[in-house]
Amino acid sequence: MVAQGVLWILLGLLLWSDPGTASLPLLMKSVIQALAELEQKAPAAKASHKASAWLLSAPSSGPHNHLYRFLLEAQSLDAAEWDPYSLSPELQGLTKEVARHGVRDGQEYGVVLAPDGSTVAVEPLLAGLQAGLQGRRVIHLPLDSTAAAQEAGVTFPDVAAVAPDGRAPSSPGLRDAAPDVTTANIGNNPPKATTGSPDVQASLPDAKAKSPLITVDSLLAVTLAGNLGLTFLPGSQTQSHPGLGSEGCWDQLSAPQTFRLLDPRASLLTMAFLNGALDGFILGDYLSRTPEPRPSLSHLLSQYYGAGVAGDPGFRSNFRRQNGAALTSAPLLAQQVWGTLVLLQRLEPVHPQLQHMTQEHLAQVATNATKEFMEAFLGCPAIHPRCRWGAAPYRGRPTPLQLPLGFLYVHHTYVPAPPCTDFARCAANMRSMQRYHQDTQDWEDIGYSFVVGSDGYVYEGRGWYWVGAHTLGHNSRGFGVAIVGNYTAALPTEAALRTVRDTLPSCAVRAGLLRPDYALLGHRQVVRTDCPGDALFDQMRTWPHFTANVKTRPARSVSQRSRREPSPLTLPASDHQ
Repeated sequence: MVAQGVLWILLGLLLWSDPGTASLPLLMKSVIQALAELEQKAPAAKASHKASAWLLSAPSSGPHNHLYRFLLEAQSLDAAEWDPYSLSPELQGLTKEVARHGVRDGQEYGVVLAPDGSTVAVEPLLAGLQAGLQGRRVIHLPLDSTAAAQEAGVTFPDVAAVAPDGRAPSSPGLRDAAPDVTTANIGNNPPKATTGSPDVQASLPDAKAKSPLITVDSLLAVTLAGNLGLTFLPGSQTQSHPGLGSEGCWDQLSAPQTFRLLDPRASLLTMAFLNGALDGFILGDYLSRTPEPRPSLSHLLSQYYGAGVAGDPGFRSNFRRQNGAALTSAPLLAQQVWGTLVLLQRLEPVHPQLQHMTQEHLAQVATNATKEFMEAFLGCPAIHPRCRWGAAPYRGRPTPLQLPLGFLYVHHTYVPAPPCTDFARCAANMRSMQRYHQDTQDWEDIGYSFVVGSDGYVYEGRGWYWVGAHTLGHNSRGFGVAIVGNYTAALPTEAALRTVRDTLPSCAVRAGLLRPDYALLGHRQVVRTDCPGDALFDQMRTWPHFTANVKTRPARSVSQRSRREPSPLTLPASDHQ
């Protein structure tokens, strides 16, 4: 109860406050500091009662607030009775700054920088924590028998098979429904909360007693499903879903205050929002399955955004995509998006985008939204943009690539030799390599297209669109991807291997950046070098797109080759670096 009461206070402060100017840097550790201060001051029962009232009386009337008020058990109370337990002035300023998630004029609000280098929206994170603390309510929603999506022939196929790169949380996934969840039946009229009971009562016409039911999970609804569905509705800001998972840059990394998006078309489903929603979903699931006494929220978040929950390095924010994929599936998420849209339609009958939508149309929206989310977000590796690791400017004028490319060249950095396992070390390695390439090698920029760390992240070098300086004679023909470390005798982590072997190239193929029949080569196959190291190269020989029949340097003579061995593939050379 202490954790739930503290969270209600912070949610109430966040949703009531007007955005302001934070006196503390917008860092996750500042949010954790606010939680820790509340945990020291707030008696649980009183906190839960009054803060939830302020959540209900929050001035915003957006659809997400309808979901919060209904699914998170907000109760009415005279706002004059609110007597919040005071935070320090600095933390009060922080709560105003991260009050609500929003995107305006290319700037994103309500986000903070986490220790792993990711940017996280606070609002969906806290909503997920609250849903988990409440035991994860389930709503059984009757459908109109004449408009049920199943009868209309709408199905929810598996749109992607996403393999987790990191270890999943110890808690089981949504497929194993908790036995103690609360259920409620919701009819066509907006439901009303019943004081003293988590169930919501609503009148249902007798004729619908045998109507099909759809199940809405409160945790998925308030984190991912609601906003995912609304963003993909016709007439929303997102047309053909541009801007899904848009990244951005902080004004500074040491004491960040302003976050500007790189894509001016960005929808509300930015990378920061999806990070926060996924973190809320993962941690909410964990809390719903953790018996009392639960860990304090400040302690839980410190572990999750640190070395790992309960000492498990796979259960941390670095691996949110892999752990999120292990907890859900495309058919399940599509059902939840659909059900949440139906619920919102009944909670807010005059919603301009929902009021004329049939359940068949909503089901199709859910299918499209889920497919894009599973493939373009969960199915792709997390890539830190150049600004996140502190890249120096490009020297000169970059040369554009002619996409799609047909080759992926794999490297190890050799120096730095130790694998980097956290953001601070990986970012420092990136800056060191860029300085060497620019100042010593006299190149225009860091040579690699991308660099893969052992921290769960990919770091953008020259990126998808500019010719690199990674594979002499072949820079315009393929992308150069390096794994930080020396892999002459040892292998990279399984997560790093899977990123280079599976997720990064498959995501590039889907985006039209890499040809479906691309060839994967080791640096040594086209340039006189030991790169990417004997151990890594031997591992690459087992990969699906590995191509062995490539001319090496030094080349073997005809007499050294078996007569049955096909002639080596000769790659065209046109680059000077």
